[in-house]
Amino acid sequence: MQEERSKKSGVFQLEDGNWGYRFIVTVNGKRKAQKRIMDEFGKPFKTEAQAAKARAKNIEIAKALVKESQKEEESPKKTVERKTVEEIFNEYCQRGRSGKAYSTKKKQDSLWRNYLLDRFGDRYVDEISVAEVNDYLAELYSDYGLAYGYVEGFLKQFYLIFGQAYSRDYLDVNIYNKLCVNKNTKIHMPSMKSTDVKEIEAYTSKELALMDSYFKGKNVETAYMIGRYCGVRVAECYGILWEDINFEEGYISINKQFHMQDGLAKLTPLKTKNAKRKVFMNSELTKFLLERRKEFQEHEIKFAAQRRQNEIMIENTDGEMISSLLLVNTLPNGKYQTEWAIKHHMRPIKQKYGIHFKFHNLRHTYGTSLAMMSTPEHILLNQMGHSKSSTTHKYYLAVSDEGISELKRNLEKI
Repeated sequence: MQEERSKKSGVFQLEDGNWGYRFIVTVNGKRKAQKRIMDEFGKPFKTEAQAAKARAKNIEIAKALVKESQKEEESPKKTVERKTVEEIFNEYCQRGRSGKAYSTKKKQDSLWRNYLLDRFGDRYVDEISVAEVNDYLAELYSDYGLAYGYVEGFLKQFYLIFGQAYSRDYLDVNIYNKLCVNKNTKIHMPSMKSTDVKEIEAYTSKELALMDSYFKGKNVETAYMIGRYCGVRVAECYGILWEDINFEEGYISINKQFHMQDGLAKLTPLKTKNAKRKVFMNSELTKFLLERRKEFQEHEIKFAAQRRQNEIMIENTDGEMISSLLLVNTLPNGKYQTEWAIKHHMRPIKQKYGIHFKFHNLRHTYGTSLAMMSTPEHILLNQMGHSKSSTTHKYYLAVSDEGISELKRNLEKI
């Protein structure tokens, strides 16, 4: 577009009648030309005066930026204190993980004690390269034969250590960016072997019917039914209290989980904030749990002495002690159950029906079934308690036997 010079320095008129401006700034000894034909809102300069005023304003801004740049260059560089990886991990354990779950702390300690301490403990954190970490992860996965998911725990631990070092000024920003931020250079997992790519395992309606029959009347039937119709995690299932079930509105509040910690039964917070949710029940589960509650009330009278003997006090998420008899998954005599009660049935089901039973696969089945029935993805994400929509999305991509049958029926309609 043709330009016409103005009498005012650095201002010119365009062929369409609008105006523009240009100027040159020097930064670090280099000259940089600036040219504008629109203001910061994307609107053209209608008059010569508008262009001249904008030019003067931006020259002042450019001068200020140059001064600030020169100050940064002239100021003395901050000395980064050097620390070993062991010193950083110990500091993290003392001051950086007070809010972490018990199981998370145990896993971090295990990885550190059994692997990372010998290999990296006495190394200065600022001398560890991206290539060194990537090679180590590949060694664990390919040479040691550790499971891919297990090796991912090491990657998280490295991010944790480097993040701790950076937050405490033990790592220069450029080194930290190269290790953990820049997508082209940062540490990463090795490529997964094709044999390790696992599909979501969901049960067919026939398999579910067989397991319905198997669990009927067994001590773990309540846990099975909740897993089957609510898709909860096993620790969430065993942490449900009777007060968490809202029969009037038809949902179960998932707000804690059951764990054994150092030989003690405890109710602990959920791992993520998204895991806290209301899981809605269908009519079959509601009817089942109403019958169970009625039996529970009868057991309080019939087995009163046994229940008093087997009752223990369990620490709740708020630190208060509550009776184990308030748990939904307790036996008539008052003994509380753990997830091992239902895991005990894996072998009998395999021998009797040839079905590989895992409680978590009930969760997969719940998710894929709702996905196949076109449940909105954001609703399923909420019901599953996922933190990322990408995790929920896998259920919509999962290929199930029912999905294949539906595909075949649709193919006949073409």
